[in-house]
Amino acid sequence: MTEIVLEGEKISLESPVVMGILNVTPDSFYDGGKYTSELKIMERVDEIVEQGAGIIDVGAYSTRLGAAFVDEKEELSRLSFAVELIRKYHPQVPVSIDTFRAGVAREINHCLGPVIVNDISGGTMDDKMFETVAELGVPYILMHIQGTPKDMQVNPHYEDVVREVRAFFTERIARLNALGFNNIILDQGFGFGKTVGHNYQLLDKMESFLDLGYPLLVGISRKTMIWRLLEITPKEALNGTTVLNTISLLKGANILRVHDVREAVEAVKIVKAMKMGL
Repeated sequence: MTEIVLEGEKISLESPVVMGILNVTPDSFYDGGKYTSELKIMERVDEIVEQGAGIIDVGAYSTRLGAAFVDEKEELSRLSFAVELIRKYHPQVPVSIDTFRAGVAREINHCLGPVIVNDISGGTMDDKMFETVAELGVPYILMHIQGTPKDMQVNPHYEDVVREVRAFFTERIARLNALGFNNIILDQGFGFGKTVGHNYQLLDKMESFLDLGYPLLVGISRKTMIWRLLEITPKEALNGTTVLNTISLLKGANILRVHDVREAVEAVKIVKAMKMGL
């Protein structure tokens, strides 16, 4: 399957799509605190759109280690403010909201129109999430995580990370399908309850997830698996990000979730040209 459905319209992912990140948080690991006012949010949104992203992903609750707790009311307020601005100035651009809370997902969809739900917990942190997205019918990004953001990097362990992440997806997909829901995107959850080694094992075997039959999203932008390996900082990790995004495209990724939209769009164009023999 290489498409999702939003507002009754099919969005093709046959040609990979870039998802631009808009963090309206004070403490995200890379760009926290940069986009909190209307002016700064719109500057970022305009940049994402002008550089060629096909989706804008809005996050209002940082899941980095040590990030401050954000209650549901505050998360909803931050998301609503940003989504309303996007709807006003760029109504044609599909929006994704990065939330693990079913109540937040329901409220945004009911009040501001259909949005993609990007759940870092794969339904493990709110037992109402699956029934909520099934009721809403909007695309759902099912991400793998081991543990929670608070403890996910405390000695993550797998006997076989590829097999176990695949088993997680198989079980979760079956539960969603049992609710009559099939509008799913899979995200292996790079950096969420994985060591650097686990992340590269998942990247190396990405093709083994293709036969699950759903689009694959890769969220690898400026993450620890890049800057820790290269002994640099997140600010210096653009080149590494582009390398990993290119590898992901060659292995079948359908969506790249990134901070740096222009570079990701260029990677998509280059890989597409190579595959078409241009």
